[in-house]
Amino acid sequence: MIRCLSCQSVFAAASNEVTCINCGWTPPEIEGFRAFAPEFASCGGGFEPEYFKELAELEADNFWFRSRNKLLLWALKSYSPEFHSLLEVGCGTGYVLSGIAAAYPNAKLSGSEIFTEGLKFASERLPSASLAQMDARGIPFVDEFDVVCAFDVLEHIEDDELVLRQMCAALKANGTLLVTVPQHPWLWSSIDEYSHHFRRYTESELRNKVEMAGFEVVRSTSFVTLLLPAMAASRIKSKEKPVSEIDVRSELRLPPMVNHVFSTILSCEIALIKAGINMPVGGSRLLVARKTKG
Repeated sequence: MIRCLSCQSVFAAASNEVTCINCGWTPPEIEGFRAFAPEFASCGGGFEPEYFKELAELEADNFWFRSRNKLLLWALKSYSPEFHSLLEVGCGTGYVLSGIAAAYPNAKLSGSEIFTEGLKFASERLPSASLAQMDARGIPFVDEFDVVCAFDVLEHIEDDELVLRQMCAALKANGTLLVTVPQHPWLWSSIDEYSHHFRRYTESELRNKVEMAGFEVVRSTSFVTLLLPAMAASRIKSKEKPVSEIDVRSELRLPPMVNHVFSTILSCEIALIKAGINMPVGGSRLLVARKTKG
């Protein structure tokens, strides 16, 4: 079902047409993508559009992105193995969604991004997915998806509680929520400011916000645990560095041997998580929840 962002009516979309049967509202098209928040398509905040090109070039070979994808695919298979439809909020360049598409070729996949610049790269990776420009604070879907996910997105949005409520509304009854976020406020540094983060989460903060939005938490675990000492050292080093001197790209361009070693370490960590061990600390957190409201 579609929720009209003009009059808030809920209606069934006819084929690929999205026009409100009550007020006639229809989202415009920008650069080939349906735009539900056109005013933010090139200046949505929370990220710099020019980063997408470099991300698209580096993600596939970087240990962190590759390891996170392995963890997310396992979580999807473990907690929603029979899903038919999925929406990724803040899909960026489509790297995660392309991994899901390869594992679930028959699933109906949708991705949203506030910047059309990111969607250009996502459309190259996912020619058959439904991609749209959208503000996560105004998700135009109701009872539509089996799975809704957001990977390292919530920390970029000041009103994360509103986003979680919107994600809950977009899910079908008993639908699955998958989110990842950066963790531990004590790790806050200039890198977070450079990345336009509003927060790093504690476990209890994320859990409470998810539950208040209408979910029951099924699994919550840290990851990037075994590399936490190295991460902490890096953050301490950059804590007092001016944002203008931060170069996050250097963290993505690791020497091949270092990249391989880090990837191996995270593979061991993922094996522990698969075995049912919830890691107590770590640079990031994975949370899986089930919709209970509505």
